Amino acid sequence: MGKTVTTYLIDGDPKGTQYAFIRNTTCQMFVVPRSNLSYLNTQEKLQKPAFYILLGEDEATKPQAYIGETENFRERVKDHDSKKAFWQKALIFVSKDADMTKADVQYLEHKAIVEAKKTNAFILSDNKQTPKAPNLPEYQQDSMDEFFEYVKFLAAFSGCTIFEVSQPKAEHLFYTKGRGSEAKGFYSSNGFTVLKGSVIATKTAPSFNWKEKRESMLKEYVANDGDKLILSSDKTFSSVSTAASFCLGRSANGWTEWKDEDGNTLDSVYRKQLE
Repeated sequence: MGKTVTTYLIDGDPKGTQYAFIRNTTCQMFVVPRSNLSYLNTQEKLQKPAFYILLGEDEATKPQAYIGETENFRERVKDHDSKKAFWQKALIFVSKDADMTKADVQYLEHKAIVEAKKTNAFILSDNKQTPKAPNLPEYQQDSMDEFFEYVKFLAAFSGCTIFEVSQPKAEHLFYTKGRGSEAKGFYSSNGFTVLKGSVIATKTAPSFNWKEKRESMLKEYVANDGDKLILSSDKTFSSVSTAASFCLGRSANGWTEWKDEDGNTLDSVYRKQLE
């Protein structure tokens, strides 16, 4: 089913301050760059209960995030601005009706941390503990569960994949083997996702040109199982060739390396659809 998302670019910059909402829902997302925190002074909604995600980069291979809740984001972010160096922008989720309570946003924070740790796509070093869910009446819990689905959709809409769980279809699985690797995954609008449980090559070819980055990625995403390296969580690559190269430990053309169970290459299935 289609959805209508309304986005307003407050300063006319597609990477700047903006807000978005899904038609006929109460969930509203504000995207505020750290460079424009003064905007918070103009929005009364951001001075009320809110659930939020701080997003940034880390020197590791994964992006970094912090998930939180507050009764007043404008006041709360002052502390984050002085104590957290990593983040560049905030995603702030509020109700358009401004009717969320402290317990509501605590419940959202609990669900968000649980799901984000499950996907393992972001470093959550400042969310060491998972807070307990507050006791909400059943009707209110159902309402917040629905609200959280909108949160996940709008976060993905903004390009944040912190809650995305891979859901491959069996007929779309592709495989690659070689150099001790036995990997599988699928192609989607996000790129190529190598699936948890894939066996990754332990060594790289002498000519491989991004060894250091691959080693960092192995530390983040791979577990040792005897003499094998096993992918411990799904990993999505924007390039199908980078996905293949990571698995095989050598330069690879992903369009021809990835083949389905019938031997069809990724190239023949996806790049020749219009021929």
